[in-house]
Amino acid sequence: MITTTTTPMEGAILKLPIGLRTVNRVTNRSSTSLRWRSRPLHVSASAASTSTPLVDDPKLGPGSLGHITRPDFPILHQEINGSKLVYLDNAATSQKPTAVIKALQNYYEAYNSNVHRGIHYLSAKATDEYESARQKVANFINAGATEIIFTRNATEAINLVAYSWGLSNLKPGDEIIITIAEHHSAIVPWQIVAQKTGAVLKFVNLTEDEVPDVGQLRDILSRRTKLLVMHHVSNMLASVLPMDEVISWAHDVGAKVLVDACQSVPHMVVDVKNLDTDFLVGSSHKMCGPTGVGFLYGKSEILSGMPPFLGGGEMIADVYLDHSTYAEPPSRFEAGTPAIGEAIGLGAAIDYLSEIGMQRIHDYEMELGNYLYDRLSSVSDVRIYGPAPSRTVKRAALCSFNVKDVHPTDIATFLDQQHGVAIRSGHHCAQPLHRHLGISSSARASLHFYNTKDDVDRFIEALKDTIDFFTSFK
Repeated sequence: MITTTTTPMEGAILKLPIGLRTVNRVTNRSSTSLRWRSRPLHVSASAASTSTPLVDDPKLGPGSLGHITRPDFPILHQEINGSKLVYLDNAATSQKPTAVIKALQNYYEAYNSNVHRGIHYLSAKATDEYESARQKVANFINAGATEIIFTRNATEAINLVAYSWGLSNLKPGDEIIITIAEHHSAIVPWQIVAQKTGAVLKFVNLTEDEVPDVGQLRDILSRRTKLLVMHHVSNMLASVLPMDEVISWAHDVGAKVLVDACQSVPHMVVDVKNLDTDFLVGSSHKMCGPTGVGFLYGKSEILSGMPPFLGGGEMIADVYLDHSTYAEPPSRFEAGTPAIGEAIGLGAAIDYLSEIGMQRIHDYEMELGNYLYDRLSSVSDVRIYGPAPSRTVKRAALCSFNVKDVHPTDIATFLDQQHGVAIRSGHHCAQPLHRHLGISSSARASLHFYNTKDDVDRFIEALKDTIDFFTSFK
């Protein structure tokens, strides 16, 4: 039995019977009509016509970095619901090149074994590759290998700092400064720590340009400030913060700094020595590596004074019945069997990114991100969040937006089912930020270096078609 199709309304998720989700494209290519099996849909002239690019940059044309690297990503070469896939959800997770997939496969096929504990060939090989991956992460951000701790993800890396450093060092009245634009993983652990220690959370608001207010941050820093937790690049606003200045200000009052670099490490050169940050976290799956592994960077002198986060095998020196002694970092913070294959895959991803060059990736994404912003800005009734790009304001290559009177989840659903365009909808793990902006959710299109100008153009035309569809019910 086929259930009744619900009428799309504001705030409602577009629900269609499975049998009605396939788009039948008419054979006459000159026609602009797409047909649901339940009802015809006519694309507006604006959506059907080819738009004039607002940014005409030869670096985005054939031969661009996106065109060069796309063949390395098998997942991009498929159809979704009858349309060529356009993947624009890179701020949530990146796709994986063949080199990473093969590295994982090779580990499991050729030398799968536990690390650090065996003397046989397979264990020695696995250990060498695992530790080589650690060195690759260290080199990638200009750190020492012993300053890199593998974790399940960036969330666990932040929790490691919260429970090991935070519970040991924070006292009643101490202040932790966080911006209202942080990811939940950079807010919730510190709420828990504050409840346990009596520390106080203080929040930095946005400027009129919808950027975290670093001027306010500087004003509220004091000798009571013990920790500053801050993103490098916002996953919703696309703002890029001057972390070198901010970290210097925090150190001037004796505070430590934890940088959430999940949206910066995959897209630009990040140098922890130049930043002089105390802690920095990153996530493999956002930088073309496997899921299930991330990393924490910590200054060696700080890590050496931190107690273990988890107890068990690998993190010990000696175990007695009445007490245990602990290994030096990084082993102290890597209890149990780690994500060996995933770490090796991350190492392969870093090799791949490094071969392209992070500055080259950043420069290309800035061009493509500005093109996305300009094209999206030209669509009627679209509100983009975050700062407008300019000669002095750099945006990351993503746009969070809303369309007047159309729910973002309806937009994402229609784009997927009717056009094969993958974007994100929801609160992007940033509910306080959304509340501050007076909204409950938003849509987000986010780019990586394997995206192309054609991806942006197809997204924009699909979005226009989506808006036409929902406004036709008014």
